[in-house]
Amino acid sequence: MATSLKIDDALKARVQDLAAQRRRSPHWIMLEAIRQYVDREEARESFRQEALASWSAYRETGQHLTGQEARDWLRTWGTDDEGAVPECHE
Repeated sequence: MATSLKIDDALKARVQDLAAQRRRSPHWIMLEAIRQYVDREEARESFRQEALASWSAYRETGQHLTGQEARDWLRTWGTDDEGAVPECHE
């Protein structure tokens, strides 16, 4: 799908300079920038949706971990003493 973008001269020059430095086309630079932005925003939205679902589940059940419990568990990651996921409680 062909799409056109109107960008100001200063940004156009920056893209062209970066493209030359990276030995890429300006088209490649712009596609990569858009791809990274969309990936980042999709991840952010996924995190937001997960947080909303977690909040909803907490309101329904009262089940949770404290911040300290989560931090203690996370500190074990990648160690020989890596712990299992702690059980949620009220």
